[in-house]
Amino acid sequence: MNKNAFISGASRGIGKGIAESMASAGYNLALCCVNNIDNLTEYAIELQKTFDVHVKAYKLDVSKPNDWATVVPTILSDFNSIDVVINNAAISYVGLITDMSDMDWNKIVSTNLDSLFYSTKSFLSEMINRKEGQIINISSMWGEKGASCEVAYSTTKGGVNSFTKSLAKEVAPSNISVNAISCGVIDTDMNSCFTKSEMQELKSEIPACRLGTPRDVGQLVLSILNSPSYMTGQIIGIDGGL
Repeated sequence: MNKNAFISGASRGIGKGIAESMASAGYNLALCCVNNIDNLTEYAIELQKTFDVHVKAYKLDVSKPNDWATVVPTILSDFNSIDVVINNAAISYVGLITDMSDMDWNKIVSTNLDSLFYSTKSFLSEMINRKEGQIINISSMWGEKGASCEVAYSTTKGGVNSFTKSLAKEVAPSNISVNAISCGVIDTDMNSCFTKSEMQELKSEIPACRLGTPRDVGQLVLSILNSPSYMTGQIIGIDGGL
C-alpha cells in the first residue's frame, strides 16, 4: 500500500516541488496552504491524475492552533494515518530589525516555529502507537549562519534545527526519524524581494554557479525517506556548496 504524507505550504515553491517528487514516488498526499487553496486544489487534481495517487488539498493556517484542531481530523478521516510529515510552510521578512513591528515578529515566529509544535502534537501520537514514521523539517542555511536583515527568519530556522535534533532524540526509541533540510538559495517567490542584480551577485557566490530548484529539494526529501531509520537528528544541507 502507498504511504501517506502531509506537506505544509504546498501551493508553491519548495512545497510544490516536494509534492511532485513524492507523488511521482507513489505517496498519497495531504497538501495544505493558507492563501492559494484554489490553485492547490487544481494542483492536487493534476498530481492525482498524472501519478495515480490519492491527493487532497486543505486550507490550513499553520500558525493557528484552532486551524490544526479543525483540519487534522478531516485529514486523518481521509487518509486514516499519516506516515510522513513534511513541515515546509514558512514566511520571511527582509529589513532592519529596528523597522520590524511586533506583529511582523510574532507572525514569523508562529508560522515558522510554532507550527512545528502544532504539527507534532497533531501527528506524532499516532506514529508512536504504530512505532514508525518520518518527519522532515525544511530549514535554511541562515538558521546556522545568520543573515543580516533577516534576523527573525534566521532565528526561527535556528529554532527549527534545535527542534529537529531534540525531537529526534525523544522519539528515536519509537522508531521515528526526524531530520531537517538546510536549504541554500532556492529559486522561489520568497526571493522576489531582491533585485535582479542582487540575485546575480548572490548566484556568483555559489560554487555550483546556479540557484537551487524546488525539484532539487524534492529529490533530497526522497533520499532521506529512503535512508535507514538510524539516520535521525541530522541537519542536511543543500546549497550548491555555498
